[in-house]
Amino acid sequence: MRVVRRTDDMEKLLARFGAATVDAQVLRTARDAWSKNTIRALRSDLKIFGKWCAGHGLQVLPARAETVARFIESTACDRAPATVQRYVSSVCTLHKATAYENPGDSAVVRLALQRMRRRKDCRQRQALGLTWELCERMIEATGNRLADLRDRALLAVAYDGMLRRSELVALEVTDLSDTEEGGATLLVRRSKTDQAGSGAVLFLTATTLKLLREWLEQACIRKGRLFRSVNSEGVTGESLDGSQISRIFKEMARNASFEERDIERISSHSPRVGATQDMIASDQGLAAVMQAGRWKTVTMAMRYGERLLAQRGGVARFSRLNGKNRMSD
Repeated sequence: MRVVRRTDDMEKLLARFGAATVDAQVLRTARDAWSKNTIRALRSDLKIFGKWCAGHGLQVLPARAETVARFIESTACDRAPATVQRYVSSVCTLHKATAYENPGDSAVVRLALQRMRRRKDCRQRQALGLTWELCERMIEATGNRLADLRDRALLAVAYDGMLRRSELVALEVTDLSDTEEGGATLLVRRSKTDQAGSGAVLFLTATTLKLLREWLEQACIRKGRLFRSVNSEGVTGESLDGSQISRIFKEMARNASFEERDIERISSHSPRVGATQDMIASDQGLAAVMQAGRWKTVTMAMRYGERLLAQRGGVARFSRLNGKNRMSD
C-alpha cells in the first residue's frame, strides 16, 4: 500500500507542474528513488515556486533559468538564504527526475544564489541543543497522562539515538531489543543518509528503556509503531506524524518553565544537537560523535558543537597555558 500511495503522490506532483508528457520510464525511476518524506518536502517547496510562477505568468516545468533567478531575487527579500536554497534545490530535483534541463546548472542561477549570499547573513540559526540536563528538566515537569508517558519516552529516545524526526516516527516495536546490561538496542532501518536501508543499531540507556517500557505498557502497544498519537481522551492512534514532534518538545519545555525565547529555538532536531554537545563536552572525539550521529562528514558535528570546540581549540588551550585569560592588576 505504501508504494501505491507514493506512486499516486509522484503522479499528482508531476501532473500539477505540467509533466504529463514525461517519459513513463523516467516517471517510474523517479518515484522509486524518492521516499515519502522527500515527496512531501518537494510538494511543499514546489507549491511555493508554482504559486510564484503563476503570479508572474511564468512556466513551472520546465522552468527557464531566468525564471528561477527571478524567483531567487524575489523570495530572498523575506526568507533566509538556507530556505531559498532549499526551494531551488527542490526545483532542480524535479527537473532532473523528469529529464528536463536542470536550471541549477545555469550560470544565471548560480550567480543569483551568490548575490543572495553576499547580501544577506547566511548563518543559519541553530536549534537549541537539548542536553541531557535540559531533557531531565523537561521529563520531570511532565504529568502522568498517557500522552505524558509518550512524550517522556519520545524525548529520551530522541536524545539517546540522536534521531531525526523521520527516524523517530518510523520506529517499530520489533526494532527494540533488550541488552544484558539493562539497556537496549534500537534498529533504525532507514535514514536521511541511508536511503538504501542498510540500517544502523543504536544504544538506549537503562533510564530511557524504563521510560519507553512505561509508555508501551500503559498504551498496550505490542506491535506496530513505537510512538503513536494520543487524543484528548487518551486513545492512541496507529502512528505519530513527524510534524508534531517539534510541538511536543516545545510544550514540554513550556511546562518546565523555559524562557519563551529558548522555546522558540526548540525543534525536533534539538535532542540531536544537545546529545552532540554533551558528547563534545565529555571530551569524546569527533569520530565517536560522527559515529553516534551517523554523519558521513564532520561538518554538522562541528556546527552543533562549535562553541564547545572553540573553547577546546588551540587558541583557548594556549591562552590557558600562558595565563592570558587572567585579568591584569
